[in-house]
Amino acid sequence: MRRKRAEIARDHAAFEAFYRRHVDAVTRFLARRVDDPHTVADLVAEVFMAVLDSAHTYRPEAGSEVAWLYGVARNTLSGERRRLFRESRLTDRMSGRRALDSDDLARLEERIDAERPARRVLAAMADLPEGERAVLELVVIDQLTVTEAATALGIRQGAAKMRLHRARRTLQGLPFVMEGTPG
Repeated sequence: MRRKRAEIARDHAAFEAFYRRHVDAVTRFLARRVDDPHTVADLVAEVFMAVLDSAHTYRPEAGSEVAWLYGVARNTLSGERRRLFRESRLTDRMSGRRALDSDDLARLEERIDAERPARRVLAAMADLPEGERAVLELVVIDQLTVTEAATALGIRQGAAKMRLHRARRTLQGLPFVMEGTPG
């Protein structure tokens, strides 16, 4: 399997099949965390470029393809957030983007709208320590197993379980109103 994943970096057909199998999951993952369709489109492309560069690092014994891919997506998103933090002008952010056609923009806006409730929950979790929040996001929102979340975060399963327990205990009793909450 490891060899098969490494082949996607060299085999156009294998990469295309991998991309088609996972592009919707990656788009959903990013649309839950980012509310600009252009940024979502750029990040999806960056994730799959990173996959080409790091396909040789996938270890099936450490977790599923999706867990590994979510780890790549989290790293890509973290990199983007660091980049945006360093930039001081919006015009710098806008340079180098390809124009989205109206169909692409409409699809991404629909995806972003569909993920609005998840963004509300993520906002409610903002006060949690980063490690606890990351495990909770992957398990509750992205529906990974604790083992897969641990793989995506590069931590041990026991540590992931403890972080998840702490996060749930902290959030217990908070009023999470998903539907009917003003957007």
